[in-house]
Amino acid sequence: MENNSVTTTMLAMIVAFCMAFYVTNAADPSQLQSFCIGINDPNSAVFENGKFCKNPKDVTINDFVYKGFNVPGNTNSNIQGATATIVDESLFPGLNTLGVTIARVDFAPYGLNTPHLHPLGSEIFLVMEGTMYAGLVNTDNTLYDTVLNKGDMIVFPQGLIHFQLNIGDKDAFAIASFGSQNPQRIDIPNSVFGTTPSILGDVLTKAYQVDSRVIEKLQGQFPNQENGVESGRSILRFIQQNSHSY
Repeated sequence: MENNSVTTTMLAMIVAFCMAFYVTNAADPSQLQSFCIGINDPNSAVFENGKFCKNPKDVTINDFVYKGFNVPGNTNSNIQGATATIVDESLFPGLNTLGVTIARVDFAPYGLNTPHLHPLGSEIFLVMEGTMYAGLVNTDNTLYDTVLNKGDMIVFPQGLIHFQLNIGDKDAFAIASFGSQNPQRIDIPNSVFGTTPSILGDVLTKAYQVDSRVIEKLQGQFPNQENGVESGRSILRFIQQNSHSY
C-alpha cells in the first residue's frame, strides 16, 4: 500500500513538472507581418505568411538553387549611395517557410545604409569588401559603434536601430543574413519625415524642439510633400476634420 502511495506521488510530481514545462514554454509563432486584421470572409483575405507550398512531386533541384547573387546592385539608384538586393521567398521560393532571408548590400564610396531597424528579425552583417563604420543603438539610447574591415562581422539584434557607412574611397559590399523569412525594414528618416500623410508639424516641432521651417525643409527631402507642414496640416485643422470621432 505504501509503495502504491509513493508511486502515485511520484507520478503526480512528474505530471506537474511536465505541465509546468509546457506552460512556461508555450508561445505563439513569430509573426511575418506588421499586423494581421481578422476577417470573416476568406475570399477578401490576403495570404501573408509566405507562399503556398509546391507539390513535393513537382520539386526539382532548381527549386533549391538561386543564381545571380554575385551581381552588384545599382548604388546610383538613391542619394545615399547604397542599395540592398534582398533574396527572400519572392525571389527564391525555396526559402519559403524556412525562416531565413539573405541580402547583398552594395556601397558606393562613402555610401550610407541609413539608420533603420528590422522589427521581425535579427541580422548578421559580414563585410566582403571595403571598410565600414557601423553601429547600433540600444533601447536606453546607448550607441555601440565600430570600424569593420573585410571579413569582419557584426550582429544587429531584432528591433534595434543600426546603420553602416562605407568610409573608403572604393566600392564596398557586404552580405546580410536574417533569422526571419520576412524581417521587414523601417527607415528612421522616412518613418518620421516621409510618411503618407505627413506627421503633423505640431508633433515634430515639439518633439525635436525646432522651428517649423526646419521640419518643412526635412519633409521636403522626401517624395511625399503634398501633406507636409506647408500644406497647412495642423492639429487644429485635424481636430476639425475629425470632430465626429470625439
